[in-house]
Amino acid sequence: MLALTRFALLVLVSLLAMTQTTNTTQLNTARILIYSATRDFRHDSIPTAVDALVQGGPSHQIAFDHTEDQTWFTDERLAQYDAVLFLSNTGEVLDDAGKAALQRYLDLGGNFVAVHSASDALRNTTWFIHEVGAAFDYHPEITNATVDIIGPSHPSTEGLPNPWPVQDEMYNFKSDPRSIGAVVVLSANESSYTGECFLLDIRYVSFNAVQDPGPRKFDQGTPHPTAWYQEHGAGVDSNGTAGRSFYTSLGHLNETWQNPTFLGHVFGGIQWTLQSNTTLAFNATAKVGNGTSESISSTSGSATGSSPSATTSSPSSATPSWLSPKIILYGALGAIVTLLAL
Repeated sequence: MLALTRFALLVLVSLLAMTQTTNTTQLNTARILIYSATRDFRHDSIPTAVDALVQGGPSHQIAFDHTEDQTWFTDERLAQYDAVLFLSNTGEVLDDAGKAALQRYLDLGGNFVAVHSASDALRNTTWFIHEVGAAFDYHPEITNATVDIIGPSHPSTEGLPNPWPVQDEMYNFKSDPRSIGAVVVLSANESSYTGECFLLDIRYVSFNAVQDPGPRKFDQGTPHPTAWYQEHGAGVDSNGTAGRSFYTSLGHLNETWQNPTFLGHVFGGIQWTLQSNTTLAFNATAKVGNGTSESISSTSGSATGSSPSATTSSPSSATPSWLSPKIILYGALGAIVTLLAL
């Protein structure tokens, strides 16, 4: 009987460990708000980009919501997200109340991701420009170019060829993101697209039809920054808790958002950003983020222009109630009490 009781106690300890593991796992579903509102130029690739992110979310344990409604930017609503992702925005896409709510969210440890023309949004809001890393200046015409992987190894560059041939807009910026602490991981190879002429047999010959129109009015640093990350986003107040920030200037074409290599680059940056340990997806003591477990469906998110809807749960993937750790634990305790009474 003593041996049997010891066995039962061992089972109980194992179940307690399983319960603890389950509770930890429940903190690993990240929730991200995609915001793609525009006030100036609008990319026709935005719907394709949103679909690609939402469809890719489940395989990365991410639930996406999508909106273009600036009234969603309130303290209460932003508090449920582990990151906010600005997607190809342009112009004044937030009013003063929305800007204030976003900065408070970042001050509480919220993470930030920006893609393509998001660096051309909120152009007069200094803290937002710092959170992105730099403000867009201009770009040459879309071109076939090469991008070099530079800097330390990073999830956003894992699996990328080096150099990486892309068809995109090679952005120039109004400042060097490295000046505020950003680490550049991709650099546009200017020799691959900047037209150069030289004298040959009394003829000027251009080696590339696409040229950088220039002149550049700002110092964006060398080598040419194309994608970067910030361990601590520079847009927070001095007394705030800074989450991570990631930005890539690529993503102009619909075809780009259908390219697995590019999506690997974007999702690598997103996953790195979420690992800041400043939100509830991974830190139970954080002040913002998604601290609940949920089944993720690839159809999660809402239509452009509306407020985000809750992620659709998949009944087939839910754990049956009779297999919940609490039920199992209570059953084990009952069995032990019965054995001790014999």
